[in-house]
Amino acid sequence: MSKIRQGAVLCLVLAAPALWAQPRPASDAEAGQSQVVEAQAAQLYSLANQARAAKGLRRLQWDPALALGALRHCRRMAQEGPIAHRYGGEPDVTARASQAGAHFSLVEENIAVGASPASIHSGWMNSPDHLANLMNPGVDRVGIAVVAHGGVLYAVTDFARSVPVLTQAQVEAAYAGLLRARGLTVLKDPSAARAYCASSGRFSGPDAPGYLIRFQNADLTQLPAPLAARVATGQYRQAAVGSCAPQNLEGAFTVFRVAVLLY
Repeated sequence: MSKIRQGAVLCLVLAAPALWAQPRPASDAEAGQSQVVEAQAAQLYSLANQARAAKGLRRLQWDPALALGALRHCRRMAQEGPIAHRYGGEPDVTARASQAGAHFSLVEENIAVGASPASIHSGWMNSPDHLANLMNPGVDRVGIAVVAHGGVLYAVTDFARSVPVLTQAQVEAAYAGLLRARGLTVLKDPSAARAYCASSGRFSGPDAPGYLIRFQNADLTQLPAPLAARVATGQYRQAAVGSCAPQNLEGAFTVFRVAVLLY
């Protein structure tokens, strides 16, 4: 299932009280003085992976596309002053990440304004919503952006569960491998399965299968439960697999549409 989750807006008011009047919107001249600070982003990346390692969670891989989407929003935060996950006329985090080139089935976002990477990370660690994003075992990629402006740091971290970019044949090969592992012979000609995948009606081929299914999923490592249950009955010997373009997909999530015919 495709998901989006955002942490609550976090202003780190306890770190340095003198700095934490609500940030005011930047003037055009001031906005031009905002500075992207890559070292601070790298520090937040390191702190995030250290925190995950301490809990036995897998390391997050850096995703340049997520980082680009985060940077575009981080610059907007520095211009606006008060931080938010979305401003008027701006795409949401799913669209920002997708437009930057990321492919994902889940995306989450933490934002903050703070005095240093350490204070921002500490604030996220002590906020249940932000901590849940940072420690989510279901994410594997991250992109982080930090912009310095007006004596403070604006930070955006976008987490995602990545989805590989695959060709039609590669998607079919992935599911064919799962079916072969369960003892089925996969037919070499995918045309009937591809045609059924792309349609929205009944199967119209010459050799009607004993069971057929269309589904959309980002996970290529397991069969959908209804299909797995049918295969487990042992009454089928052959299968055809066809992939096609996803249909009726909401948002910018990446999924694969597949049809499997059992004979």
